[in-house]
Amino acid sequence: MEIGIFSRTFVQPTLTQVVESIARHQLSLVHFNFKSAEVESLPETITDDLCKYIRETFDTAHMQMTSISATFNAIHPDKAHREDFTSRACQLIERARDVGTSLVSLCTGTRDPSNMWRRHPDNNKPEAWTDLVSTLKTLLSVAERNKVTLGVEPERANVINSSQKTRRLLDELESDYLKVIIDGANLFDSSECADMQAVLEQTFELIGTDIVLAHAKDLMKDSGSEFQAAGTGELDWATYFRLLKSNRYDGPLILHNLKESQVADSIKFVRQTWDAA
Repeated sequence: MEIGIFSRTFVQPTLTQVVESIARHQLSLVHFNFKSAEVESLPETITDDLCKYIRETFDTAHMQMTSISATFNAIHPDKAHREDFTSRACQLIERARDVGTSLVSLCTGTRDPSNMWRRHPDNNKPEAWTDLVSTLKTLLSVAERNKVTLGVEPERANVINSSQKTRRLLDELESDYLKVIIDGANLFDSSECADMQAVLEQTFELIGTDIVLAHAKDLMKDSGSEFQAAGTGELDWATYFRLLKSNRYDGPLILHNLKESQVADSIKFVRQTWDAA
């Protein structure tokens, strides 16, 4: 298992400085966000020069881009807003291989109009599911043409908020280019931490063979921030890592939701816990 990290963990004025900061931690695997290249996370336009700049910066630093963020609210209640960002995500998918990866991460979204990570009661309505499927079909048409895999993530605050819904989505869309990004902490929230082992085991039973990328952050309880750096919270890491191993997951483990000052400790924690699992 190799450890990678979100590029946005490092707040620097240029992409060169971002990758230099990552290299100082002896890491070479990066989940990339266009924000790290001094543009919007989902730019209106992705030029050839921008792609060349990113690709050459990674190559010069001997960094590997494991994946790239195309996160937007896929079921935003404002249809015009949703269509705008769907179009931007399609463009990003078309250019993913130009910047150095064939895996794009998505957010399945929420009916909350201002925060795509905040749950909303309408997320469970049939209309939310219909909108998600419509958005994903549009994205998948581009992904399949460009041989780019899309990764969706079960997330308690989003419309795909369980392993059961994830399985249903995969079965309904039936695409070899739609897979799962797993994050153990996202299967819970701070008020629902019971039966952690059972939830993790059921998740891997239902979607374990469709996992293409694993994330590592921790679950906080009774704190101001629900998620934090790996090793600082209450996630059942022993079970999470045991299940990744038993499913023969051989991809990277990507750290996120941490400050740069926490990176060294999280790397140490993840390595030691993985070896012991």
